Amino acid sequence: MLNPDMVREATRLTRAGQLVEATALLQRMLRGDGGPAATRGTTVPVERARLEPPTLELKANVVEETESGPSSQATPAKRHNRLAHFGGMKDLSGFGMPSPVGRTPMSKADIAPGGTRFVSATFTNAAGSRTYKLFIPSRADGGPRPLIVMLHGCTQSPDDFAAGTRMNFLADERNCFVVYPEQPRGANHAKCWNWFRTGDQQRDSGEPSLIAGITRKIMREHPIDPKRVYVAGLSAGGAAAAIMGATYPDLYAAVGVHSGLACGAASDLPSALTAMRQGNAAAVRRAGASIPTIVFHGDRDTTVHPSNAELILRGPGEAAASPRTKTLRGRVPEGHAYTRTVLTDEGGLGTSEHWSVHGAGHAWSGGSPAGSYTDPRGPDATREMLRFFLEHYWPGAEYA
Repeated sequence: MLNPDMVREATRLTRAGQLVEATALLQRMLRGDGGPAATRGTTVPVERARLEPPTLELKANVVEETESGPSSQATPAKRHNRLAHFGGMKDLSGFGMPSPVGRTPMSKADIAPGGTRFVSATFTNAAGSRTYKLFIPSRADGGPRPLIVMLHGCTQSPDDFAAGTRMNFLADERNCFVVYPEQPRGANHAKCWNWFRTGDQQRDSGEPSLIAGITRKIMREHPIDPKRVYVAGLSAGGAAAAIMGATYPDLYAAVGVHSGLACGAASDLPSALTAMRQGNAAAVRRAGASIPTIVFHGDRDTTVHPSNAELILRGPGEAAASPRTKTLRGRVPEGHAYTRTVLTDEGGLGTSEHWSVHGAGHAWSGGSPAGSYTDPRGPDATREMLRFFLEHYWPGAEYA
């Protein structure tokens, strides 16, 4: 349970412009410290708190597995310092999944296959400016191709996210373009997409306008099929992807959300904390058109509560459509078991999928250890998302 006195005090500090103090208090709540709220006038050293709210911190949790199944105890992890690899990122000593720790920095071969291009560019509009990296497949000539927009998680970069998900490799197999917008530290100290702010949850406003602008720019400059444009993300990027699906259903044909939250799950710091800890069904936005969505979430995720996955899929009109549900279960060899719930329309096409990865924490399922926040023991989220995306197209798509 959240301490209501601490929540009220965090709200007061936020309204007073004391974001450092408010953030430190919220981080205490995230750690389960239910002690007295900070007193008025208390000064918190900057080095003890982020200047941005603790929004979807990608500090992954991992659980110990035995032959009889997952244990409730966290696996002790060796302390590692990843600062040398990720330019000032905090120590992620609690992260026990395979990662680039103890190895050389990722190479070009980790990011994209040979014969392809991965180029940088910038987009600017009234909301600001964002750089991005575009993957151009080896067979980019010819007719219109699909485009996947990939939104990284906190502290990540386009290169890191591409290496961890291996989306570029699978996209080359399927002849797709992939674009990775980058969130700078100037927009969020931890490089998180600001999914919790109302101004960044609206069409043609804030970060959604920047991401949509990048999408349209790629569509103008390259042979992109406007009927096959998709958006996916991890954690804060997953929450941003859900927002893009809700605010631009005429631009994207389908959405992939990994370990994220629904559009409208939060509107400020206290509600963001509540949504991350326990979900926030009352706040989730219901208006707007439904869009095909695939969700991955570890059922042992202590950073973003697994109940958020169901809230993402509980879209408007679901009850009226009376979708048919199919449940499939499986296990990755020497890896995690999973439950896959598929909602289908009358023609048998999957309109949404929920992959609950049993025993998994806050990390990209089936990802490569070349990137951060991946769990190679899970089902391949990248392959399944791409498969789901290419099953859907938007006949009324927006033409850039």
